[in-house]
Amino acid sequence: MTLRHLLAAAALAAAPVAAPTVVRAQSPAEHVAMGDRDRDVNPVGALAHYEAALKGDPSNYDALSRGAYAAVEAGKLSGDKGRQQELYRTGEAMGRRAVQVRPSDAEGHFALAAAIGRRAQTMGSRDRVKFAGEVYNHASEAVRLNPRHAGALHVMGMWNAEVMRLNGVSRFMAKNVLGGKTFDRASWNDAQSYLERAVAVEPNRLTHRVDLAGVYLDRGNKARAKEMIDFVAAAPAREAGDAQFKREAEALRARL
Repeated sequence: MTLRHLLAAAALAAAPVAAPTVVRAQSPAEHVAMGDRDRDVNPVGALAHYEAALKGDPSNYDALSRGAYAAVEAGKLSGDKGRQQELYRTGEAMGRRAVQVRPSDAEGHFALAAAIGRRAQTMGSRDRVKFAGEVYNHASEAVRLNPRHAGALHVMGMWNAEVMRLNGVSRFMAKNVLGGKTFDRASWNDAQSYLERAVAVEPNRLTHRVDLAGVYLDRGNKARAKEMIDFVAAAPAREAGDAQFKREAEALRARL
């Protein structure tokens, strides 16, 4: 070996060896933060992060409560009925665990009410009536714990509206045959009041305004309905479901 080769070999031996790249797994808290980042625009991705957080910390309340709602939002956007029902069941299961972990916090009760309500819409009349009482109980508890929880206010408003939209025979059957005694508590005044409060807390969320427009129309208040519809039409789309809400608002415009 020549002197030049010896020097090259010595230099190579003396060179620092690069350490192998180590990819650090995200902590449950980091997954929750990433889920929070995605939940308004990508609920499917947000749900994946919340589920990843739960693998590391099965009792993580934030992952359970926020994951339950992300599952509901992902289900609403899914065009596959089977997948939609699976997501609603996931939301309900996560919501129930959240309420067990922290029964005195509004977020878990709200997420559970939203998940049960959406899942009930895929069921027959008897099951829908049975679950309607549970939706009312958890949504009203969320409002009691946090009177400014816009999501819970929305659920309460829509609970009242959906009961009031039943025809007289259906409402009678629900209350007296299927055991839906909580239906006696429903009123148009409460439907409007709860949704107006949701709008007051979150004025830029289109979902509140679309459903309030529907209640105004049901009550014959076309002027107020038009205000809501016009707002939705002019507002930028910020969340994953906003394009759908804009379509719903335009459908309501035909009733003005």
